[in-house]
Amino acid sequence: MLSSTELVWPTRLWLVRHGESAGNVARDIAEAGGFPTIDIAERDVDVPLSALGERQAGAVGRWFASQPESERPGVILTSPYVRAMQTAQHIIEGGRLGCAALVHVADERLREKEFGCLDRLTRAGITAKFPDEAKRRADVGKFYYRPPAGESWCDVILRLRSIFDTIQLQYREERVLIVAHQVTVLCVRYLLERMTEAQILAIDREKDVANCSVTTYDFAIDAEGRGGLNLRGYNYVTPIEDAGEPVTKQPDAVVSPR
Repeated sequence: MLSSTELVWPTRLWLVRHGESAGNVARDIAEAGGFPTIDIAERDVDVPLSALGERQAGAVGRWFASQPESERPGVILTSPYVRAMQTAQHIIEGGRLGCAALVHVADERLREKEFGCLDRLTRAGITAKFPDEAKRRADVGKFYYRPPAGESWCDVILRLRSIFDTIQLQYREERVLIVAHQVTVLCVRYLLERMTEAQILAIDREKDVANCSVTTYDFAIDAEGRGGLNLRGYNYVTPIEDAGEPVTKQPDAVVSPR
């Protein structure tokens, strides 16, 4: 029988990056044209999904619907950003998850990394407008660099530590789906797998987190008898491919230099 200490985790945890957004599309146009800024009318929090992003999210929902009912999410936690909330709603509708027992909560701790003064700038725009910041970021490194009025990856990790305290207190033994952003997915991996800066940045360099990709953790007990969440699959895009939809991997609408 498992001890109360071992039971503090969900039985399964899924991480889903939001579907392709209007900001992703605008960012690609700006980068391709060599423009310094990304043309988006809304606040970053209000940027919606593109039509493709809606279809990607629906495909993931139908994939969940194809699973046994006992293996579908019972708790959905989402970033409050519109593109994440819309992704979650399409997953709920496509996955037939809208039952009375479903817990669906928007939590600001899952929001996108804040880019401060670099918001909506392309790499060319950052170099032209804030050359000192571009140099400082190169010197400090992607993990620790905090743009003025923005956040570093470490800042994101700090708020994620807090949300996992909440998950352990409120959603133990549940099946939990988190719908958020690319940096969120990577920082959760850093936390749960106890990575170093070098390890998580190597994963980041290898490939971007695809829009609506699924990352899965299962509860397991290790050789020392400690319970925890173990990675089962990362950046899984088969549901999107099976639906005949393009797999997209654009960074969000704010770009920091690599």
